[in-house]
Amino acid sequence: MNPSRPVLAATALLATTLLAACGSSADGGATAAGSGKGDKAEAVLRLPDPGNNGFLALGKKDGSLDRALAAVHAKVAWTGSAGPFAPAAQALSADQLDVAQGSITSAVAALAQKPGFKLFAQTAPDGVGEGILVKNGSPIKSVQDLVGHKVAVSQGGTSEYLLLKALEKNGIPADKVERVYLRADQTAGVFNSGQVDAWATWNTFSTPSIANSGAHFLVNGKEVGSDNYAVWAVRNGFADKYPEVVKAFYTYLRENGLKEKADPAAYLNVFTDSGPTAVSAAEKDVAVEVTRQGAPADAIGEADIARFGTVAAFFAEQKVTKQTVDVKPYLIDLGALGGGTK
Repeated sequence: MNPSRPVLAATALLATTLLAACGSSADGGATAAGSGKGDKAEAVLRLPDPGNNGFLALGKKDGSLDRALAAVHAKVAWTGSAGPFAPAAQALSADQLDVAQGSITSAVAALAQKPGFKLFAQTAPDGVGEGILVKNGSPIKSVQDLVGHKVAVSQGGTSEYLLLKALEKNGIPADKVERVYLRADQTAGVFNSGQVDAWATWNTFSTPSIANSGAHFLVNGKEVGSDNYAVWAVRNGFADKYPEVVKAFYTYLRENGLKEKADPAAYLNVFTDSGPTAVSAAEKDVAVEVTRQGAPADAIGEADIARFGTVAAFFAEQKVTKQTVDVKPYLIDLGALGGGTK
């Protein structure tokens, strides 16, 4: 989920925008240091705004997340909108954000730097909501047909990973396909206009493309053998000072993720059913099916760690990172936070 080489300047601008947004929240710019309240300081958990869909959006609307955190003397400060993990990782490391979600592919790229965060939860790879899109009627009918064509990808995250996995599985050298590096939120117009022949992306962008723009998956995540987990990251200083808040937040993620999986439609268009953030009627069926086949957040186990290592090794082999990133030092054992895990 990272931006591309030609738009590194835009990446820096996006990161700056996110940092600025994090500095002034709906809670008056409160920081994670908390403020005195009775005998116990109240922690403030800074989260990217969840937008209009999902259980966090509902938790913001109905106050259930604040109630869950109140039990551990904490509350939420919603920051700028959630976006690519690369700028979020910078915000975590700069003490401008406390928790963010991304992909393990993006996290590996960020961990290759000097991270100020660790991973505390995972969601199993999305086998049906991510993959390589082509337009209906495209002459590209198989991964082999991508040879000599242009594929839009975001550098160093989910998008580039999915393309490289597909090529490897089909025995195609990576340099036989032209990667066009674009930021994910700027790619739809390029794809729809035919300036690229395919687009490797994830459900945030695949759902509207499939529902509204006459696109379909050439291959999806399951078909390419993706190990692309979603992961939750927490700022080191926050985890050290407020482990009980991290645990309470994880419990909320787990329990409400299960509720959303059971009834996905109830978590769409939480605040509005019109405007640019709304899921259209055509998109709803696609979005519901993807969520039903997904998984809720869970603790990071040994099997997950092994698959994280596989992603890190693959990125090194493909020269996305300079060397294999050891993910293990950057993982939090939720059981060690006390109270066990669900």
